[in-house]
Amino acid sequence: MLCYWGAQVREGFGLLQPDKVKHGKNDIRSMCPKSAVQDMSAGRSFVGFIRNGKVSVLRLRDEDYNHDGKLKQLQLKKNDKIRSIVCGGAGAVLLANGGRVLIMDKSTVCRPLKGLGNRQVIQIACGDQHSMALTKDGQLFVWGENSHGQLGLKKEHPGSPSAQQVKSLCGIPLAQISAGGDHSFVLSLSGVVFGWGKNSAGQLGLGDTTDRHVPVVVNSLNRKKTVSISCGGEHTATLSKGGTVFTFGSGGFGQLGHNSFKDEHHPRVVAELWGSKVSQVTCGRHHTLVSVSSSKLIYSFGCGMQGQLGNGEMIKQSVPLPVDLSNECDHEYTFEKLIAGENHSFALFLKEVGNEVEKPKSNPSREILTLNDRMIDCWMSESDANSWKAITKEINTVFSSAASLNGSFLKTSCDEHYQTSVENCGLDFDLVKTSFAKLSNNERLISEVVKVVQQKLLPSLNPNPTGVEALRLYLLLPELIRGLQEQQRTELTGALASKILQLNPAACKVLEMYWSKLPDDYLKNLVDLFKKESAILIDLIAFGFINWNIPRRLQKLVQILHMVYKACCSTNRDITKIDFIIHEIIYLHYVLHAANEDLKDCWWRSDFDLFLAFQHYYDTTLNKLKSYPYMFNLGAKCNFLKNRKWQGSFELTLSRTALLEDCFHQLRTADPSLDLRRNWLLVLYKEDVSKRTAVNKKDFFLNVFQELCAPESQMLMYNDNNTVSWFPTKPSVEKEKYFLFGTLCGLAFNNNSVANLPFPLALFKKLLNVKPSLEDLIEFSPVLGKSLQYILDYSDDVEEMDMNFTITWDGTEVELDPAEPGKLVTNYNRIEFVDKYVDYILNKSVEEVFEEFKRGFFKACHRCLVEIFEPEELRGVLVGNEEYDWDILKQNTTYEGLFYAEHPTIISFWEVFNELTPNEKKAFLLFLTGFEKVPVLGMSAVKMRVTPLLNSTQDHLPEALTCHALLGLPVYQNKETLRAKAIEAINHKRGFWEE
Repeated sequence: MLCYWGAQVREGFGLLQPDKVKHGKNDIRSMCPKSAVQDMSAGRSFVGFIRNGKVSVLRLRDEDYNHDGKLKQLQLKKNDKIRSIVCGGAGAVLLANGGRVLIMDKSTVCRPLKGLGNRQVIQIACGDQHSMALTKDGQLFVWGENSHGQLGLKKEHPGSPSAQQVKSLCGIPLAQISAGGDHSFVLSLSGVVFGWGKNSAGQLGLGDTTDRHVPVVVNSLNRKKTVSISCGGEHTATLSKGGTVFTFGSGGFGQLGHNSFKDEHHPRVVAELWGSKVSQVTCGRHHTLVSVSSSKLIYSFGCGMQGQLGNGEMIKQSVPLPVDLSNECDHEYTFEKLIAGENHSFALFLKEVGNEVEKPKSNPSREILTLNDRMIDCWMSESDANSWKAITKEINTVFSSAASLNGSFLKTSCDEHYQTSVENCGLDFDLVKTSFAKLSNNERLISEVVKVVQQKLLPSLNPNPTGVEALRLYLLLPELIRGLQEQQRTELTGALASKILQLNPAACKVLEMYWSKLPDDYLKNLVDLFKKESAILIDLIAFGFINWNIPRRLQKLVQILHMVYKACCSTNRDITKIDFIIHEIIYLHYVLHAANEDLKDCWWRSDFDLFLAFQHYYDTTLNKLKSYPYMFNLGAKCNFLKNRKWQGSFELTLSRTALLEDCFHQLRTADPSLDLRRNWLLVLYKEDVSKRTAVNKKDFFLNVFQELCAPESQMLMYNDNNTVSWFPTKPSVEKEKYFLFGTLCGLAFNNNSVANLPFPLALFKKLLNVKPSLEDLIEFSPVLGKSLQYILDYSDDVEEMDMNFTITWDGTEVELDPAEPGKLVTNYNRIEFVDKYVDYILNKSVEEVFEEFKRGFFKACHRCLVEIFEPEELRGVLVGNEEYDWDILKQNTTYEGLFYAEHPTIISFWEVFNELTPNEKKAFLLFLTGFEKVPVLGMSAVKMRVTPLLNSTQDHLPEALTCHALLGLPVYQNKETLRAKAIEAINHKRGFWEE
């Protein structure tokens, strides 16, 4: 049944004899044509009806071309069964079964639309002078005039009679399209609304009246769960899930329903319909219709000067009022669709048969094709040739379309996909994993998918996506690629990395946010994928496969890892920095070192140029990777430090009796042009200058830092236990000494020497521009730090804590909040209090002194080398660690000369060693290596060699060459003698040991 009201037209529209048309209240007519109306549309010039796949149109305007008041059936090809029609300003657009689009001009002649190729169209829309079509693979096409940007093809585009793709919306999974007078709207599957075109009355809902020539997101409708849109002449209405109606744009006829005749530039809820659970909204040129499915009620508002409101009056109505259809529709009919034209309104009802509605048979899906678990199951169950042809067609449609993929696997439970934003991608990751796992297990299917993704999808990706939904495939594809064979995985991973790096900065920022929100297992899979492919390329480089494309491909992969690292490692996630280490990088160090050694031996050979090429190849690759230090394990980082190139040497000639004074003097007076960072340190005695006997740097740094850090130097303040030091707030020595102190620390770092620096981790954090924390203060001052932690953990609901922001530190009273002296500490500001307390002690109170130390430190070592280390690692490099695994020391020991593992002297030595106290063992390590702490890489880095001291007597002490960890051991006759001499040696007063 069809009900209609509005401007006078031919009674029954030619669908029924006039005397068969029923007249109801307020001049509302109803009729039941013999052939059911499957779809219809009303525009400015035509009203069109579809019955049994055929189209009939009736002209509505007397002044129109060849108007005779008769219903005319369009002459179409025999196989063209029409399933949808939309009428615009002067013509109409038809959609045939199979997705073919026909255009009807004002003379009612139909012709196929050009520009669509073989694409299957699922939705059409028509404005005054422009039209739109949505294809099965989610592409939007437009044609017609572009006077106000209504085509969305940029301002300079003149318009087109053939279909043109709106490329800026590529990748957005669209659910609906709508065209108004001269403006356009689309709606995504996640309820995101895009508008463009004429905006003279604010009909785009963007808060202004400026036309838009490309699609723009209507941000004020985000997360409103929008399910449909309708465009009028100069106004727009949206419907949210649950029935809320928003309107905006021109309100001069009351068509917005806000009890006023003013324009609205922002979407505004129609308050009179609040709680009505509206099921449909449709806009005419100057009026609006809504239906409430639960009560079969229809409301109208806006221009009623032609009776199109169905209230029997020729007025403008600014609030929704019901249309009385009580006499026209009874319980036998169910409401199907509202249609609003320029001056007409229609309501289409379907007859109920039993408990079911007799819907038209021709009702193809209006949704784009998306991938789902059921589809994959269907693909896997079909194996015959005919089925495979259909399957490949579906695979091609889904996997060649970014829009189709981005509309797949949405998290529809609790309507979470409607919450899509820059922080929520709206995907169901559990479903993604299970579905792609099934797909990967079928070799035939996955091979077809890979081919389509590689040849069609990736080349089509838009680097400047209009909406965040276009970024979902960058989350989907890694999970798909992860399950592929190595060659396919490598090719697709590299291609995907290239596409990610081409994204504009705003899109990259959103993608990084999505990465930071990924489930832990999904995130680890993402990292593992790019790590694995990076490792494969590193192996190729390390094994001599010279191809400059490989380092370039590697650079892209590690750039992606860097983006993921930045996005995720700053958050409280299960993934850590360790997960980003690529252990294969160490191979490049070994190969580069070997290449450097080969160069020394082959400079005269004919293949010298080849060796140079190899060296340059490895060196260039490693230098690029240095920008991503967290990908290196500690061994690789230490190799960087150990194997770098030097310009020359820098000499310090010192007196034994004035070690520190001489050192400071020579650093002050050094040639300003001398770059300490590039020159190897050489330490000499003044007494031995003529012999040019260099001092072991380990001994030098041990002694100089013992003197510097001793309480007598007055350079540092110590904690209550005199175990950890910090910079004083009121230094009693000149600031220059802190600069020189820092320079010595930098020299120790630069020369692979450890230093006895009794500082907390805070120092090494500050050198790396990492903010110290309460944990660092606890390391320096456990009592104070734990008191502050107690304040943070205090759980009683007490407003004030009987303390204020005034503290005393290093003998000075300090206001932590100078703007409010005496400010009380409360439950609400206790975090601020603790933060300011920690910041004052570790930062503000020592700022001048520390900056001098830092300036000196980086005068003597390259900042880029320091910054490859984490704070804990930097402390280990400079200070060593205290993980004393003596078993490893024994396992790594080698023996020379007549010594071997079962030699009686060696057996006695290890028995004596095992009986030493912990402090005596540390003293032995100091005796052997020049330092009592373990190297940063652990005890495995100590390679002790034991050699017999020939021509020695039983009175000789053991000797050590610290630079080589070489122990010279006499062949003692018994264990007791060995014990006595070993303890005497390790307790012997230490001086400078010659290299």
